[in-house]
Amino acid sequence: MRIIQAIVSWFEKRAFGVCSVLGDFLGIRSDSVRKYFIYLSFFTAGSPIIFYFVLAFVLEHKKYFRPFRTNRSSVWEL
Repeated sequence: MRIIQAIVSWFEKRAFGVCSVLGDFLGIRSDSVRKYFIYLSFFTAGSPIIFYFVLAFVLEHKKYFRPFRTNRSSVWEL
């Protein structure tokens, strides 16, 4: 069991981590997100792969998207 956890943690660090981020955001386990992603890929002829790569790109380059955010408490502050 320990070897499996080591492999999963290694893969999460090396891979993009899209499923774990989605799982954290949605409040479900990343294993479930991976499972449903694989099922959707088979049933929809691979179209979720485009969504996966877009999210991977955003996650890998999120430091470049960060400067566009401001620390305003409301919309009306300029």
